[in-house]
Amino acid sequence: MATPSVTSSPSRHARALAEVTRSYAALPPDLPVRLAKRTSNLFRDRHAAAGPGLDLSAFRGVVEVRPGHAGGPATALVGGLTTYEQLVDELLPHGYVPLVVPQLRTITIGGAVTGLGIEAASFRNGLPHESVLEMRILTGDGEVVTATPDGEHADLFHTFPNSYGSLGYALDLLIELEPARPYVALRHVRFDTVGALTGATAEVMATQTWDGDRVDFVDGVVFGPSEAYLCLGRWTDHLEGQARPSDYTGQQVFYRSIQQRRTDVLTAHDYLWRWDTDWFWCSRAFGAQHPTVRRLWPSRLLRSDVYWKIVAFENRHHVMGRIERLRGLPGRERVVQDVEIPLDATAEFVDWFLREVPIEPVWLCPVQLREQEPRGETPWPLYPMRRGERYVNVGFWSTVAVAPGATDGDVNRRIEAEVSRLGGHKSLYSDAFYDEATFAALYGGTAYGPVKQRYDPRGRFPTLYEKAVQAR
Repeated sequence: MATPSVTSSPSRHARALAEVTRSYAALPPDLPVRLAKRTSNLFRDRHAAAGPGLDLSAFRGVVEVRPGHAGGPATALVGGLTTYEQLVDELLPHGYVPLVVPQLRTITIGGAVTGLGIEAASFRNGLPHESVLEMRILTGDGEVVTATPDGEHADLFHTFPNSYGSLGYALDLLIELEPARPYVALRHVRFDTVGALTGATAEVMATQTWDGDRVDFVDGVVFGPSEAYLCLGRWTDHLEGQARPSDYTGQQVFYRSIQQRRTDVLTAHDYLWRWDTDWFWCSRAFGAQHPTVRRLWPSRLLRSDVYWKIVAFENRHHVMGRIERLRGLPGRERVVQDVEIPLDATAEFVDWFLREVPIEPVWLCPVQLREQEPRGETPWPLYPMRRGERYVNVGFWSTVAVAPGATDGDVNRRIEAEVSRLGGHKSLYSDAFYDEATFAALYGGTAYGPVKQRYDPRGRFPTLYEKAVQAR
């Protein structure tokens, strides 16, 4: 029997669905539509929007949880503006979690589907949109359609992932869930080369085991050419010999524990948000990892959306940029990217990156599509990963000095070229520098155009290229 959520009752949700088309129709018809949203996990500057935004805040919360029957998976109907923090808070008491929980609390499920998402379960559960069974989407012509893999709007269902709101907004989604356990037990396995690490990764992805233990989660960190780790996790009901679960929400920093501990146990909740407390390791840029600063910084404010607000303030006012110019320091280029590289080419890419781009550490997250057959097909045309192909997401987030004679963007362009040379793709949440023809070839241009014309014939939403490259 379905269990109603305390935050979004079915009746309230139905009223929101009835109201949304009226709200859309009230927007100025001559201005591009934008979403009124106070938080963002995009790392690209955007032109200031004119006119009011579309408020979809009513589409938050879990509407109902549906336990699995006859061997089928449990599912949940959730609002598209629900953050993963809220999803976890509401689903864990029922004993479930989404199949993939992206690592930052304020990512919304609609955002993760239209903009992709990834985490340590992605080597077995793929990407968030692969667990979606159906979704109601508000399209550019103001209609609400129900998109499913095989229905009337199957073209929209398959093209929606990686469309970044250029085709519409997900109002609600029916998603698969998996059972959760109270704890996650971790093993941190060190390798002296990235090549050795990727060899071990291939074994884990093929068998979902390592050294006789089941593996439910895997990601990794490269601290340098001769120091790299796989972090292998598994669901467990026990503390595995520890007196209490480890706590990295206060004085201790999770990514440092990878170098210091071979085994560890976290609560399920703290494991899912282990990276959020310090925005992976980027909190060090704000001094938040200095022991004195950390003691004074309230633990409730050790979270990624707080750091994002600091970055957004700097993007608007350029305080540190002006200080650095006054000190005679060179300008800085933002190099904030996640790229998917075929597993067999990952060591080559990371070795190149460590030589050419002075950013460490680097995050690694293995990923493969859930459906492996028929091999070679690309079922999600705007991010054409191939079935049966194993990939590794490589994440790096920092800035580099602009070299004499270089221009801002040169390092990112070199990374884009290397990723393409190795048969990979990069996510579009940050700066992109492709020309329009190259972008279309990489991100499903032939499939995108007809769907854009069908669901947004008047161009109320910017195109994917306008959003991702031209920052509109």
